[in-house]
Amino acid sequence: MKITEQEVRRVAELAQLALTDDEIVRMTHDMSAVLVHIDKLNELDTTNVEPMTQVLYEAEETATLRADVEKPSLSNSEAVANAPVTSGGYYKVPRVIER
Repeated sequence: MKITEQEVRRVAELAQLALTDDEIVRMTHDMSAVLVHIDKLNELDTTNVEPMTQVLYEAEETATLRADVEKPSLSNSEAVANAPVTSGGYYKVPRVIER
């Protein structure tokens, strides 16, 4: 499967990435290479391969997760108490996206 430059530009737009034309060409090549590898993996016969399980699957006595117990949530003032800068009960952070 081959990906087109138009598809790369659309994905970049959705991810709000400003890519140069050289980056678009490189990403088109790299993403197409990934899809070629996936196509090769899809050709493998896995009919006799047992499914893998989760690490904690059926491991009640060795599970490391805590019990799910309902507790009262933090108040707004407790939640922002350690924040370096707050405003109106919210965390105040520097702007990271310029439009």
